[in-house]
Amino acid sequence: MSGADDVRLDNWRTVPYSHHAFRHVDELVTCAAMLPSAAPLALPEDAAALDLQAIRFDHHWRSWSVDEALREGDTDGLMVLRHGLVLGSYFGHGQTPACRHIVFSVSKSITGALAGVLVEQGLLDPEKPVSAYLPLPAGSAYADCSVRHVLDMSVAIRFVEDYLDPLGDVARYRVAMAWNPPGLVDGSVGLIDFVSGLPRGEGEHGQRFHYVSPNSDLLGRLLEVAGGAPVAELIERHLWQPMGAQDMAQITLDKQGAARTAGGICCTLGDMARFGELMRKEGRHGEQQVIPAQWVQDIRSAGDPQAWARGDMTDLFPEARYRSQWYSPTGADNGVFCAIGIHGQWIWIDPARGVVIAKQSSQAIPADDDLDALNIALFRALSREVAKC
Repeated sequence: MSGADDVRLDNWRTVPYSHHAFRHVDELVTCAAMLPSAAPLALPEDAAALDLQAIRFDHHWRSWSVDEALREGDTDGLMVLRHGLVLGSYFGHGQTPACRHIVFSVSKSITGALAGVLVEQGLLDPEKPVSAYLPLPAGSAYADCSVRHVLDMSVAIRFVEDYLDPLGDVARYRVAMAWNPPGLVDGSVGLIDFVSGLPRGEGEHGQRFHYVSPNSDLLGRLLEVAGGAPVAELIERHLWQPMGAQDMAQITLDKQGAARTAGGICCTLGDMARFGELMRKEGRHGEQQVIPAQWVQDIRSAGDPQAWARGDMTDLFPEARYRSQWYSPTGADNGVFCAIGIHGQWIWIDPARGVVIAKQSSQAIPADDDLDALNIALFRALSREVAKC
């Protein structure tokens, strides 16, 4: 494993440097803090704890142990809850319960939950055009779309989400967000200017699910304008503290101070699981309705399956819906909903079984179809075992 001195802005998302960097993002990128609750939600262990070493499941014509699957997926941390009790946990690569780990696009789902709070408060209207909240340059893909199109990833936008192209849209995007040093790509444009200037794509808004991370960064700016405060302050005030977070979280900022709501949140595994538990309980923590129950119910039941079918992620879930930055697979996983981030970050919620699974990883390939399939098979197997307890 490489030491901290070897980790730089140009290598921090590559193995072996990522094993350290994913837990120390604030050493590389400017971050804003989200302070925890004064009364954190306890996560006691269940007396009927799972024996993770004894569980096996079939996937791709072979039998896997849980330990094999976790190691194959470069897992840094895994926690399994049933009705808020810890049934099992795992830590690898030197991670501990106190480590903050970047959760990449799980950040989108946290941001989508925050949007529901502002909608309930009457500060944000999903049916209004984005232009009602933000000034946009001529030719912007967002000039004639609604907030709902942004929430549901159905903006007709031209952006290629290729994580490995050194000169492509993602490379320019990462320099704008201050995740990469300037070099081959111009570094003078900030995150919000880059995102809002992306051009219109073909077709009509709302017709096709098109996963584009800039949508979620634009959403973060929408929430700041609607909520009248920096997004870190909004998450802290409306989600992190009310849900009973135990530890400080962070979010990365660009050089102009714009928050990376599409992928920059860093938090402990326990607080990631607490957020999943909040969503499982339809936004309720104790006597407080933190996220509107109707918003969580809408996430679970709405979203356009036809837009998903026309989209570019049917290899992940052949049948699904996407709503307010959350995935709802249907078919065999009907009722489940989940948050997913590159390099193997997951929150898997199975309300029928009372299950929440949080996973933090440092997979070598950002978007690895084979490991995605293995992780889904693992979550299904763990959920089945929980049901037997």
